[in-house]
Amino acid sequence: MPEDSRFGPARHVTLPGPFVVDSGAVLGTVDVGYSTHGDPRHPTILICHALTGDQHVASPHPRTGKPGWWSRMVGPGLPIDTSRHFVVCANVLGSCMGTSGPASVDPASGCRYAMRFPVVTIRDMVRVQALLLDHLGVGRLHAVVGGSMGGMQVLAWAAAFPDRVERAVVIASAARHAAQPIAFHEVGRQAIMADPNWRGGDYYDGPPPAAGLAVARMAAHITYVSEAGLTEKFGRRLQNRPDGATGAKSFGFDADFQVESYLRHQGISFVDRFDANAYLYITRAMDYFDLGEEHGGRIADAFRGSRTRFCLVSFDTDWLYPTAESRAVVKALHAAGAAASFVELSSPFGHDAFLLDVPELDRVVAGFLAS
Repeated sequence: MPEDSRFGPARHVTLPGPFVVDSGAVLGTVDVGYSTHGDPRHPTILICHALTGDQHVASPHPRTGKPGWWSRMVGPGLPIDTSRHFVVCANVLGSCMGTSGPASVDPASGCRYAMRFPVVTIRDMVRVQALLLDHLGVGRLHAVVGGSMGGMQVLAWAAAFPDRVERAVVIASAARHAAQPIAFHEVGRQAIMADPNWRGGDYYDGPPPAAGLAVARMAAHITYVSEAGLTEKFGRRLQNRPDGATGAKSFGFDADFQVESYLRHQGISFVDRFDANAYLYITRAMDYFDLGEEHGGRIADAFRGSRTRFCLVSFDTDWLYPTAESRAVVKALHAAGAAASFVELSSPFGHDAFLLDVPELDRVVAGFLAS
């Protein structure tokens, strides 16, 4: 098959507009950063990434050099098998890795959008993905797969484009945000906006609000791990100091405890690859997401008559999206007459378990995709 520039890792396309977002604002064109893996003649699987993820699902990240964020799941012979499936993953609308977002240049003004970028929703993200698939010549999808915010996109895909989705895999997610995730997101947003370098979002010609974004990441990361996991990994252990001592406390504001150093590292490393304004926009999109809102609060009505087969997975230590959230979606799917299976897996890793080494998850995903 001759090489086609549309396919491969680290791809980019500008989709013609106009594209009208749910808020009513209009984007003249939409840039999309995406990657593909496998043979486009094979059945297609769309992977939807989480809040701080991107399109580099199975190839090295161009900024960090680290392996793709799901390279343990996606590849030849892996649960999402690229020797049997054509895999597509796109950076979401509002993000900062090649897809239009607040850091993009507004063609009308020649300046960065910053906070003038329109508010976007999970459904807007999904509709951009659908336009990308049209560009790639993909009609019906063998499956849509995603965890966390990616799972929200999967649900939105199945609701908005039921005739295009054969299978839907929703991992560690929810049909709407409860108050607690919204509260943590608001803490993060306020940390960013309190940073003096934020300057109302117009910081692109100067230093970014790195301190605020790092704090936002630290607060969010606490929700991604379990209490048992943090206790086992760090406990109350103190840092080794340059003088070799480990027991005495400095009683200052240095990172005395190992868990403090860990969180600070998470924050500092994050600011090197993510845009603060994009964080504001995407967390707001997650908070606005409510699959049942346009159906009088009835999630089941979003899937009435759907032929899509669903698989939902939760983790017993996930307190960000606890198992009850997944059970509520399964109950709604069954009420709608949709085919849905569900499993709660045991893992010490909390919400982040879907990104880590959980062999039971591998078996569930591989079995469902092959069934």
